[in-house]
Amino acid sequence: MKPSEKTRRSFLKNAAAISAASAFPSIITKAAGPWGAPYKKAGEKVNLACVGIGNQGGSDVKSFAKTGLANFVAFCDVDMGAPQTQEVLKMFPDVPRFQDFRTMFDKMGNQIEAVTVGIPDHSHFAVVMMAMGLGKHVYVEKPMARTFNEVELMMKAARKYDKLVTQMGNQGHSEANYFQFKAWKDAGIIKDVTAITAHMNSARRWHGWDSNINKYPAAEPIPASLDWNTWHGVVDPIHDYNHDYINGQWRCWYDFGMGALGDWGAHLIDTAHQFLDLGLPYEVKMLKAEGHNSFFYPQSSTILFRFPARGNMPACDITWYDGVNNVPPIPAGYGVMGLDPNIPPPSNGELKPAKLNPGKIIYGKDLTFKGGSHGATLSIIPEEKAKEMASKLPEVPKSTSDHYANFLKSCKGEEQTRSPFAIAGPLSQVFCLGVMAQKLNATISFDRNTKKITNDKMMNDMLVGMPPRKGWEQYYKV
Repeated sequence: MKPSEKTRRSFLKNAAAISAASAFPSIITKAAGPWGAPYKKAGEKVNLACVGIGNQGGSDVKSFAKTGLANFVAFCDVDMGAPQTQEVLKMFPDVPRFQDFRTMFDKMGNQIEAVTVGIPDHSHFAVVMMAMGLGKHVYVEKPMARTFNEVELMMKAARKYDKLVTQMGNQGHSEANYFQFKAWKDAGIIKDVTAITAHMNSARRWHGWDSNINKYPAAEPIPASLDWNTWHGVVDPIHDYNHDYINGQWRCWYDFGMGALGDWGAHLIDTAHQFLDLGLPYEVKMLKAEGHNSFFYPQSSTILFRFPARGNMPACDITWYDGVNNVPPIPAGYGVMGLDPNIPPPSNGELKPAKLNPGKIIYGKDLTFKGGSHGATLSIIPEEKAKEMASKLPEVPKSTSDHYANFLKSCKGEEQTRSPFAIAGPLSQVFCLGVMAQKLNATISFDRNTKKITNDKMMNDMLVGMPPRKGWEQYYKV
């Protein structure tokens, strides 16, 4: 029996057993902590397997190591010979290594308690679903998955395997902005928000590409150390290898990545989305798509996401801007903080539209806020208003753990994850809808209750996406 077939049968057998008898592996049946995860003794580490150990995945490995809470039991990467993976392997030479996550689970499954997933967007889904089906806690990089339906199934799995800990890797969700936004919202400082501007105006990998191309890149020799077949995951058909698909270049293509929105959206609007209870939009509208084509992302995009009134909160629009010269309107009193430090201010001292660091502007009824990305805190603008409000601001608690420690402490039953699939899933689905609007350069009318697109059947079918390639269908069953 081929390893992949053996692993597939093992996955289905174990998943069926879990479903039928709630027979989670031994780590799940220990005495549980307050979040459902098992208690572990003081100082006891979590047995962690890492799928993806180069680039962002490698950064995650190093960050988990710094917590002192992880015991690495397996590393998996489709290219163990790449310089970025070799760097991590030299740091941890004794950790067993694999190129195919299915083989890793087949051989090491009984030693693994939790899994990190730091690989291209299109590959997240299958690894996460297999890990959860085998009873493993999961930390997956943002965005959760590439299609709306994949995210939906991941949330469904999290509800089914409710004793498992999940976390999406939007690291700022465990830093200062998370605690500040919550404290300011609870205290009524942030209220009656009707509009948010989110902007990412730095150069992206595909900027400058010819938008008139009508085919994928030409075939190149596959590096000897790369498992190109497994790299594709669920995507069908397999593309000819080209260097413009790997090492972060996958983010450029609709077939594999989520562009600037999927990359940066989770670092810019995550706290607003959660604490303003935005959920899913009722409309997504392309306002600008410069360099639009069918293969890779536009040179610049402006996307309007419209959210209805929620409880006592008014309707709210989020306008997303990406592209080097596609900067948003800047309100009076914005100040100079947040400008790209490499761009000198005008000689007259007046702020004019210029390249900005990634950030957001939040417009409430009485107050306006500006902020950066990740864990950067908000400021009230203009400065005079900030001074007036200074004595009224509530105390903001400090974080008890960074995003990585938060996940591992949750696996140990000590904390609750701050970006579980129940919270990160709807946010990721917002990005899936935005990417669909980018690809089609169209307006999407969306029913939040039925989770269906109502103005175009073809677009509604795209919520599910193309069928997975043969041999990968089992991951779509919960």
